[in-house]
Amino acid sequence: MAIRKILEKGDPTLEKHCRPVTNFNERLHTLLDDMKETMVKGNGVGLAAPQVGVLRRAVVVLETNVEDEGEEFIIELINPEIIEQSGEQTGPEGCLSVPGEYGIVTRPDFVKVRAQNRNGDTFEYTGEGLTARCFCHEIDHLEGVLFTQRAERMLTPEELRGE
Repeated sequence: MAIRKILEKGDPTLEKHCRPVTNFNERLHTLLDDMKETMVKGNGVGLAAPQVGVLRRAVVVLETNVEDEGEEFIIELINPEIIEQSGEQTGPEGCLSVPGEYGIVTRPDFVKVRAQNRNGDTFEYTGEGLTARCFCHEIDHLEGVLFTQRAERMLTPEELRGE
């Protein structure tokens, strides 16, 4: 596994639509493993392949909604699509590709995704709260959309400092 360079806002790769994954091979497995390591190293809760320069429909998301004694774990989503959503949550959102900037974004509070795992098997997963927000945020990356385009407003430096 390796830490990959995270592309930042302004890089044209982040504005491109990603192609579906068709080869579920060792190269994909290495990409997913590297993405997980890169996300954890960057203290993120999600990472999409285009953020590390790969224009394929692959994301990793940290599941934080676990039972009291449960461990958080990382969900791998290949070729994800949102098949159901409901509710609404509005709050601050940031991105590893937009360091130091946060904006107020409204997202669904509940999201069900259909995706494939690293072996190509299809599954469905539901997320609420932060996990739902992450699903939407990372799937946006696959369409070339950054959260800054969805933000109702960006937070000021004073707001970020708690002033």
